[in-house]
Amino acid sequence: MRLALFDVDGTLLSARGAGRRALGRALLDVYGTAGPIDTHDFHGGTDPQIIRDLLTGAGLEPDAIAGREARLFARYLECLAAEIGDGSRVTLYPGVAALVEALAARSECVVGLLTGNIEAGARLKLGPTGLLPRFRLGAYGSDDADRTRLPAVAARRAEALVGRAFRGRDLVVIGDTPRDVACARAFGAASLAVATGRHSVADLGACEADFVLPDLSETERVVAAILDGA
Repeated sequence: MRLALFDVDGTLLSARGAGRRALGRALLDVYGTAGPIDTHDFHGGTDPQIIRDLLTGAGLEPDAIAGREARLFARYLECLAAEIGDGSRVTLYPGVAALVEALAARSECVVGLLTGNIEAGARLKLGPTGLLPRFRLGAYGSDDADRTRLPAVAARRAEALVGRAFRGRDLVVIGDTPRDVACARAFGAASLAVATGRHSVADLGACEADFVLPDLSETERVVAAILDGA
């Protein structure tokens, strides 16, 4: 049995910068600064780590950051909901809907999320797509700021769900950044890298992902890679 774990931004969908704009507004409201948000690389990071990096870059001390994080996340979710609005800004990448539906229909596959988004943020972004019910579990930035520890979180939740342990290459991490590949490697999981984000096929191939594809449009090929190729 496979545990297929999808990243959200850049892999499943584009929210056209909604997350960055929402976070910037929330940081200004709560901390009075958004730090170097316009130039910071969000790709493959977790929300808590991104926030700490931005605020550290703005000169804030760790204690000052930690004391207001709960208020920040509450404000961020308000701003993100406003940015998402009616969902018209959220677009799925080619082949995503067909792939998720195909995997969800297979008894030998548990479909989940592995994302740096906090859980509520991931749900807001995925809500307009109609795919959220297909993801039976998730591991999120709200579980751990260190992305490399999230596969273990997902494996534990999958075991609790189906009563079977998931180890090593039972997991397949599907993502669009070198950090997704590194996260998979840290757990001993297989990785499928897709060049729908900012990184090219060549970039992702250099990270030694197990599979590298330009997009997820060839459903049968991708299903075979996830279920049989790992």
